[in-house]
Amino acid sequence: MNARLRAGGSVIHLAAALAGCQSAPPSPAPRDPYTPPSPIPSVAPLMTPRGYEAPRFATPPTLDGHSELVWDAVPWTEPFLDIEGPARTVPSQRTRVKMGWDSQNLYILAELEETDIWATLTEHDAIVFHDNDFEVFIDPDSDTREYYEIEVNAIGTVFDLFLPRPYRAEGKADHSWTAQGMKLAIALEGTVNDPRDRDRAWRVEMALPWSLFVPPRGHAPVLQRAARPPHAGDVWRINFSRVQWTLAKTESGYEKMPNRPEDNWTWTPQWTIDMHLPQWWGTVKFVESLP
Repeated sequence: MNARLRAGGSVIHLAAALAGCQSAPPSPAPRDPYTPPSPIPSVAPLMTPRGYEAPRFATPPTLDGHSELVWDAVPWTEPFLDIEGPARTVPSQRTRVKMGWDSQNLYILAELEETDIWATLTEHDAIVFHDNDFEVFIDPDSDTREYYEIEVNAIGTVFDLFLPRPYRAEGKADHSWTAQGMKLAIALEGTVNDPRDRDRAWRVEMALPWSLFVPPRGHAPVLQRAARPPHAGDVWRINFSRVQWTLAKTESGYEKMPNRPEDNWTWTPQWTIDMHLPQWWGTVKFVESLP
């Protein structure tokens, strides 16, 4: 994985290399019986999961966290909602995403409005959602079982994992999976951990190679089809989440407000505070070009 952080016009290269390389999967094994768990929404769903059409790029974007000509014709998603749906409080700061693809990668550009950019965790596979973060969940064959999760904070620290099935179905996260080959850039409109100013936003840009969507060793390689580029017209299940903590300013920076749970803002609602219900994720359709 390559990562860099842009702030104030300069580029800071981050020490974010992932330890080791992903091993080749074992020979196919029979799949175990599985039924997706029924969600237990806190409110009746008010909308169907959102969908998005991602165009094929003739020229890939430059990974710097900024929008550019190749991204200009690509629409933003709808602004994120509360994880429990539109009946809950509207998020206080806008979050939105763009997606595109080519024969090499899935490209994601996320924009997170933020008045106080804050991040503390620096070690790979730290529990990044203990900071404010941006999260990606991808189920390549849309069967609501094997899927991949990538989290990143505003200084480029990554937490990544594979789940053979959701936690509600007794799934156990496999942290040996890494987003091998991912390229990542963070761009800041503001300063990290400085309460003396008012920040504007931070952006995350990712290039996710198709080759990383293979289960780690010890899991049946049921996603071999997904290790190649999709065909135009293919649909994958995907969702995005933003974890946002309420902060208090201190002389040295920020600290979390005591006894205040985090906010969870998502592209398409989960109807309960649980991202691990893939049946409620949205969809991305890979298209040659937009109408």
